[in-house]
Amino acid sequence: MAVEPQPTTATLIGSVQRAMRLLETVAAHPYGAPAKQLARATGLALPTAYHLLRTLVHEGYLRREKGLFFLGDAAERLSSNGARENRRCKVADTLAHWRDSIGAPMYYAMYRDGEIEVLCVSDSRDAPAAEEWADFRETGHAHAIGQCLLSQLDENARRDHLARYPVQALTPYTVREGDALLRRLARVRRMEPVVERQEYALGTVCAAVPITVGTTAATVAFALPAHQADRLLPTAHRLQTEIGRNIGSLTLSISI
Repeated sequence: MAVEPQPTTATLIGSVQRAMRLLETVAAHPYGAPAKQLARATGLALPTAYHLLRTLVHEGYLRREKGLFFLGDAAERLSSNGARENRRCKVADTLAHWRDSIGAPMYYAMYRDGEIEVLCVSDSRDAPAAEEWADFRETGHAHAIGQCLLSQLDENARRDHLARYPVQALTPYTVREGDALLRRLARVRRMEPVVERQEYALGTVCAAVPITVGTTAATVAFALPAHQADRLLPTAHRLQTEIGRNIGSLTLSISI
């Protein structure tokens, strides 16, 4: 008769657990703590605490100054990455709420280091994202995301972008040459939503709401099927109001 395998208990590495307790204890002492105090607080024998502390210093998770231990660069990076991921989650949750409320796929994008970067897309089976059939970075002249970001730049920055990514006709509705696009962007008033109708993809219309934080240009955008084009501006203005209520979480995400 076959014998069923018995479930095994997960193996825990004691030295890792002790090292983690030391890290947590050091983090609770922003002005540093000596080895004896850390050993006492974690219930470790002093030789064990010394051994683990030396290892953590060697790996960069702790640093030692005048006999006191502080969090090191490696631990700070872990903390920073965790905070960044938390900001990403907040943005994703906010976009998902607007996606369901508006009934359209949502996009969050920034202009950073001379490039258009789509940082977050929130779509669903009922509100699928528009197909990126032509690279968003290279076709900023054609879609609302790019036009909104470019409208927040000065003319020199716009011309620099178009010199690197020249205007090209993607559909019969796409602007045909760079000067025409520059004139259009110059007419966009500060914080005014930008709309495009089938300039990037036939059958799709888009709107983008600007978010300017210092010198950083960002935007939240959405796409609709062309037969719902009459919803673009009313929905964009509604979204602008919602962004005003959630501007804190969005501006914090500038660093993601």
